[in-house]
Amino acid sequence: MKLHFSASSHDGAIERRARLIERYGQHEITDADCIVALGGDGHMLHVLHETLPHDKPVFGLNFGRLGFLMNHYASDELIERIRNAETAPVHPLRMHAETTDGAQYSALAINEVSLIRQMHNAAHIRVEVDGKHQVDELVCDGILLATPVGSTAYNLSAYGPVVPLGAGLMALTPISPFRPRRWRGALLNESAKVNLEVLEPEFRPVAASADSAEHRHIKTVSIAQAQDITLRLLYDQGYSLADRAIAEQFRT
Repeated sequence: MKLHFSASSHDGAIERRARLIERYGQHEITDADCIVALGGDGHMLHVLHETLPHDKPVFGLNFGRLGFLMNHYASDELIERIRNAETAPVHPLRMHAETTDGAQYSALAINEVSLIRQMHNAAHIRVEVDGKHQVDELVCDGILLATPVGSTAYNLSAYGPVVPLGAGLMALTPISPFRPRRWRGALLNESAKVNLEVLEPEFRPVAASADSAEHRHIKTVSIAQAQDITLRLLYDQGYSLADRAIAEQFRT
């Protein structure tokens, strides 16, 4: 099996990458059968974005703190672990954003697309799902749409639900909502199309982020799952992403 190793900037990850290359060799991404990412969840997201055009499965080895998207680090029997690994197929979100000056941007998000206020003024956002106005004026710090993979990240810290992989759902979660006071978000079908309109964008500026790609002074954002793109994350048997998402809901 041909492997390509990628490491975060952490000294330990760089050192382990060198040892793994000495043991298993290093191949160009275009020739590799699998990409092995050493680091934390942030590095995994970076690798997935950077290698998206190559359509290669990615096996993560944890060298961060939480490492929800990673497997435990061990150098022994790595090829056998990869060959026996379970595949977690992931569809990213595709964001189209327009700014107040008419500029347009597109980006992919593996975790979430989020809108966040840029200054002290609360954001006022209109929420539309599949062409229907669902919330006419959400007064908040922001709002996000998360994939199942991203539901345990920023979405969870904003009190959004954990979405098991394969549930066919996305989580739409307000961030510090003030009005409507009782609305705490929604679970949407993975085929849903979400449009977010920033009200009074000049007076209440808002930034939009697709994972780490950020654009400011946003007027409108449209988000839908990119069904034409499938990322393949690999996990040790009995340690699948779906199992961990379920376990996360019972943490105290």
